[in-house]
Amino acid sequence: MLPSLFISHGSPMLALEPGASGPALARLAAELPTPKAIVLVSAHWESESLRLSAAEHPQTWHDFGGFPAPLYAVQYPAPGAPQLAGEIARQLSAAGLPTELDAQRPFDHGAWVPLSLMYPHADIPVLQLSLPSHDGPELQTRVGRALSSLREQGILLIGSGSITHNLGELSWRAGPDLVLPWAREFRDWMVEKLEADDQEALHQYRRLAPSAVRNHPSEEHLLPLFFARGAGGAFSVVHSGFTYGALGMDIYRFD
Repeated sequence: MLPSLFISHGSPMLALEPGASGPALARLAAELPTPKAIVLVSAHWESESLRLSAAEHPQTWHDFGGFPAPLYAVQYPAPGAPQLAGEIARQLSAAGLPTELDAQRPFDHGAWVPLSLMYPHADIPVLQLSLPSHDGPELQTRVGRALSSLREQGILLIGSGSITHNLGELSWRAGPDLVLPWAREFRDWMVEKLEADDQEALHQYRRLAPSAVRNHPSEEHLLPLFFARGAGGAFSVVHSGFTYGALGMDIYRFD
């Protein structure tokens, strides 16, 4: 049975400058059985209600600006899976989570950047599930649990966001050894609660975790973690690190 994963996808430049995260993602993919399909929740598809991509051939969306021209040339032509999307939408709806299909949704960079490093041949069908971020961690835990049985069917479930995400306080010239204390303390608290499987504390992280709002001025980049946790089991750290002083690049798995 496949695990579920949480991936900190970092800057879009990760696709061209993979640093330490790229090899970690490639090793992880090589260790896992090849998935029949991938269902991914990205921080970059916020929505009012649950939506699931159902395009047969999703486009690659360069949903950012100001980066070097070669990044805009990167394509990730993985197929969609409209029939599977319909089955998953029905499964979610049966669990009390009404889900609409979206036949136009392209892959945003929260999906194609990490997947390009894990599965560069782009030959595995990919579905994106939207993020109703206003409903917080509890909803994402419910969504993950509702889809956990997909892991037994060879479908890889991924939450793609960032363990810390305050772009306004990054040190853009920082070397890999600089980690700002408030970012490290938050990451360490989250890992401690994940290891303890303390769901109550995790759901209340904005009130309980050190510098929670400083690390996540808005929640969308942390919420995919709760999807991955809800879908999986035992927690472990695959990769840990920071870029730009405070942008967490951790990768977690839930077996």
